[in-house]
Amino acid sequence: MAGIAEVQACVGLGANLGDAPAAVRQALRDLDALPQTRCVRASSLYRSAPVDASGPDFINAVALLHTTLDPYALLAELQRLELAAGRERPWRNAPRTLDLDLLLYGDLRLEDPRLTVPHPRMLQRAFVLLPLAEIAPERVSASQRQAVLGQAVETLPAS
Repeated sequence: MAGIAEVQACVGLGANLGDAPAAVRQALRDLDALPQTRCVRASSLYRSAPVDASGPDFINAVALLHTTLDPYALLAELQRLELAAGRERPWRNAPRTLDLDLLLYGDLRLEDPRLTVPHPRMLQRAFVLLPLAEIAPERVSASQRQAVLGQAVETLPAS
């Protein structure tokens, strides 16, 4: 990755169809295999009820990546992994085999039709903030954690 500045990016992972824990674990391995990217830390798996969505409980995690991909190239790779995992988008917030969200890309602030970073709803979701705080505690303030305390999220045992 020489020549291009390496950026720390955080990716939220989720699934609620099929073997969701296996899908999230596989996606963590797949993130580490992306070009110009390595996964340097991954959270535990968490179980949570769908938020603004339907279907079974979600399995979630957050991965901390170091990458030299620009944010749009990273987004394209995330969408490629979703498609390879059988992701379909029949309607907004439909149940999914895999969901990969670019939460943070360094300190970049970006809002356009293709990509918004930081993720616009991450501060409202315990299933994002708790795993993010596990692997990058400096990215989640005490007040941000306090704001989502009422949301039920369960840490799954390591396997």
